[in-house]
Amino acid sequence: MEFRIIKSPSKGTIDILMKRLGIGVDNDLSCVGAIGLVQGRMIDMIFAVDIAEKAVGVTVSDIKGSCPQNMIMIAIFGDTASVESAILEIKSNFKKEKTIC
Repeated sequence: MEFRIIKSPSKGTIDILMKRLGIGVDNDLSCVGAIGLVQGRMIDMIFAVDIAEKAVGVTVSDIKGSCPQNMIMIAIFGDTASVESAILEIKSNFKKEKTIC
């Protein structure tokens, strides 16, 4: 799984992501302080969305790639501290899962 955090995203970055957002997401991302990107297997992305949404006050969406049936990346929108916290929570939970299995 790969992680990236974009702090103070540019208008071009937001425009690209808005074109690839899944349904049910508020498209007003003009006041987003940071964007966390997480890419991996489908099963891991569903697990990561659940962790991020439960951990802190962020909005999470799938990002459509070239194949709409395949969700391999999610975006976490929020202020910088919340996005960083969500990413850390995802990493922490995946480490716990590896030690259990």
